[in-house]
Amino acid sequence: MGTALAGLLAALGVAAPRASGPAAPFDLVFEWTVGGNQDLYLVGAEGGTPRRLTTDPRVDALPRWTGDGERIVFTSDRAGNWQVYEVDAKGGSARRLRTNAHREWQAEPSPDGRALAFLSNQDGPESLYVMDLASGSPRMLVRHGRRTGLGNPSWSRDGGRIVFSTNWAKGFGIHLVDVKTGAEQPLTRAHPTGCEPRFHPNGTRVVYVRRGGQGDQSQLVEHEIASGREKVLVGWPALNYNPAYAPDGSEVAFTSNITGEWVVYRQRLSDGHAWRVSHGGGPARSPDYRPRRGQV
Repeated sequence: MGTALAGLLAALGVAAPRASGPAAPFDLVFEWTVGGNQDLYLVGAEGGTPRRLTTDPRVDALPRWTGDGERIVFTSDRAGNWQVYEVDAKGGSARRLRTNAHREWQAEPSPDGRALAFLSNQDGPESLYVMDLASGSPRMLVRHGRRTGLGNPSWSRDGGRIVFSTNWAKGFGIHLVDVKTGAEQPLTRAHPTGCEPRFHPNGTRVVYVRRGGQGDQSQLVEHEIASGREKVLVGWPALNYNPAYAPDGSEVAFTSNITGEWVVYRQRLSDGHAWRVSHGGGPARSPDYRPRRGQV
């Protein structure tokens, strides 16, 4: 690491790269390209070398834990188109959750394990669906128009709401939808651009990526749902993406190219101190914390 970069990271409160950071209370899964192949990796609460979970030669991406912390749902193009799969946290063969010729991706299981939120273009425009996992029956929850792109659905811990991004208006904005009624409300204006929202564990706020007007940089911003107040959690002079809260809300994991490569970091929210999670290899993205066992 160059002296100038080391100084910048030190000024930002980022610990120097090392084999492991401080003891983390939760496991972390993320996508990582090693040897030219993008797979899912799991790093334990004690830190250390991440363990490889998938080995397919095609792309595995966008991992999300199931509410019981036993499995990981992800997206892969291993069947020739983007489809949703599931793999045990201990490893083993992946299981396909839906089988069709459509693009289906960016899936997240509900905290109680009974439903799956995902994006699909099965009826034309990309739409947000919720599928009952017991019956396999999907229900369209949000559609905004033929040229609209949606993104990154995230459940509230009580399973009653989903936050997501949409470019229905100019640019991308963050919206909230009631799972039962379909009632929807915007949380942010379409400009500046917002994407990749994730719910805080207490359900009162979300973190999202704000990029509009930032040039070749982006911020991770926390938005209070009731008041609309916002504060910047990560404002490094870089592209910062893929935020996720720890289950106890004490820290966030995210991806940044502050070093010139895509790296996964964790940041403690009490003082802004950050640690690097991935080292070497290729791009690492899309971290997600393992839920507390028995939280649902």
